[in-house]
Amino acid sequence: MRSILVTSALPYANGPIHIGHLVEYIQTDIWVRYHKLRGRDCLYMCADDTHGTPIMIRAQREGITPEELVTAMHGEHLADFTDFLVGFDNYYTTNSEENRLLSEEIYLKNRDAGHISHGPVRQSYCAKDAMFLPDRFIRGTCPSCGAVDQYGDACEACSATYAPVDLKDARCSLCGTPPEERESEHYFFKLGDFEEFLRQWTRSGALQEEMANKLDEWFNEGLKDWDISRDGPYFGFQIPDAPGKYFYVWLDAPIGYLASTWNYCKRTGRDFDAIWRKEDPWEVYHFIGKDILYFHTLFFPATLKGGGFRTPTRVFAHGFLTVNGQKMSKSRGTFIKARDYLDFLDPEALRYYYAFKLSNRVEDLDLNLEDFSQRVNSDLVGKVVNLASRTAGFVNSRFDGMLAAPYPEDGGLYREFVQAGQEIDQYYEQREFGRAMQAIMRLTERANQFVESRAPWVLARDESQKNALLEACSISLNLFRVLMTYLKPVLPRTAQKVEAFMALPEGLTWEGRETPLVGHRIQPFQHLMQRVDSKKVEQLVERSKGDMAPSSPPPVAPSSTPAPQVAVDPLAAPISIDIFGQMDLRVAKIIQAEGVEGADKLLKLTLDLGGLGQRTVFAGIKSAYDPATLIGRLTVVVANLQPRKMKFGLSEGMVLAAGPGGKELFLLSPDQGAQPGMRIK
Repeated sequence: MRSILVTSALPYANGPIHIGHLVEYIQTDIWVRYHKLRGRDCLYMCADDTHGTPIMIRAQREGITPEELVTAMHGEHLADFTDFLVGFDNYYTTNSEENRLLSEEIYLKNRDAGHISHGPVRQSYCAKDAMFLPDRFIRGTCPSCGAVDQYGDACEACSATYAPVDLKDARCSLCGTPPEERESEHYFFKLGDFEEFLRQWTRSGALQEEMANKLDEWFNEGLKDWDISRDGPYFGFQIPDAPGKYFYVWLDAPIGYLASTWNYCKRTGRDFDAIWRKEDPWEVYHFIGKDILYFHTLFFPATLKGGGFRTPTRVFAHGFLTVNGQKMSKSRGTFIKARDYLDFLDPEALRYYYAFKLSNRVEDLDLNLEDFSQRVNSDLVGKVVNLASRTAGFVNSRFDGMLAAPYPEDGGLYREFVQAGQEIDQYYEQREFGRAMQAIMRLTERANQFVESRAPWVLARDESQKNALLEACSISLNLFRVLMTYLKPVLPRTAQKVEAFMALPEGLTWEGRETPLVGHRIQPFQHLMQRVDSKKVEQLVERSKGDMAPSSPPPVAPSSTPAPQVAVDPLAAPISIDIFGQMDLRVAKIIQAEGVEGADKLLKLTLDLGGLGQRTVFAGIKSAYDPATLIGRLTVVVANLQPRKMKFGLSEGMVLAAGPGGKELFLLSPDQGAQPGMRIK
């Protein structure tokens, strides 16, 4: 029997799970459930990634400790995963004693083997916030491809990695101030020491071909020493021989896979060393997004090798999620949180749609909401569930729930369904879930054609056709059982309902499908699955449009007090300084301005807020400004104002202006040197 350990990338404990995240966890969960269905010893490990400055700063702003924040997020994440039927064997945290001990062990073994160096570095420091800036707190222009508004460690456009000081036009993402360079002692992992090993491992079949080809670019540039330390203040583990220095989150985060496994083994009596310190008999697989390729296929395996641990058997990367062909967007209502989805729709509908679209290649996946509704309703409700719903009632009402014995003659149809399992098995193993779903749906169409040809609803009208009715329904339900066995990794909750309805004490098993049920009593048919309601999809999109809080790292804790409207009446009632302080005033650059048809006073402004992205704002300044004169101008916007639905569209903020009105209305403009996204204090 194969022994398999599987992991998904660790979600960062600084925000909620959204449907983009779920591509990976659903993909991994389907693969794990497939192996368990095949009777293999398969474990699924994951954890929250909890360390780093963003966690620390968010906790400070919420008035709680980092430990309290990550504990709360752990509960929210696990609830979301559980409700999407993602079945971890252990879901842990990187802020654990196991992770600290393993991180120190790997560091010290690499240090003692000569793979760690240290020396002074010039790094970015924000004088205004009085802190060295972590990579993700610096935004600027990629030094490799010139893409704007990129993070300080890696470019999302071209995947290049670099030092934060190499970023062009850099600015602090907290306050917008250009950082200055200061010197600090840092510790480095000598990645180049492992170049020969990594070249062999990355071409050993451990990676998809696209991934291996991408890594050649980094090998050709030369593997650079990796800075694995950060200055305090920092939420993380202190480096054992360097007081005041902390492990960079990307050093201890992947080790969280090992820590979660160790925690599981301590609870269950399993052998941790057999899994992570030996190459055999365990197989170890990682599922990751293509954006973290560098860390999981170069740094992590090298640190494991130097630390005396085994390396992964294979690493599988997937692409990003788009919705309706575009990047997920809050303004379009397609940046959908997992919990919001669950408030409106069935999690298994999304599981099936993702499975239908997934392949084993590093490709982006598009969630087309109209196609999503139609495919789920057509495939699952109209074809799969329909097989049982059209025939089970006759068996219950006419034959006391008893299936025919012996199994009726079906022209080899049942044997065809069983043999198709060989092809479906290979598709699942190779992570070609889309092909597996297509093969299953072809069988489903064959089964429905059989039911149509026998027409049990017609047979039921003729008492002399009673035996033919029982045979037709028994064949249909046995084919349905085989189909649900193949769909069990994708639809675990529906499979559970089917197991109860068909009275299967051993459940739907891979081996069980080989023999049809004969002389077997089923239970009364119960509703198995709901159609996707297009109105609920629309409601979900509207809900997601309403959740328009700025998403700049780190996110500000949501306030229980509504964002105030900006008063223009000098006699308006006074407000407290606390209320005023809740306004998030930001510098914005007007990149597009146009009139609004049917509105005498409004201009539609498209604003660039730097790291906060773009916003659309409708402003009543048409009487004072020609739209063409506004393009390129800097102004001030209330960035955390609740979005307002207008008949012309959604207004996502408010620009500030002063004056009596009419032509005497003047947009506020920041001083020279201001940058889009800069907070005004």
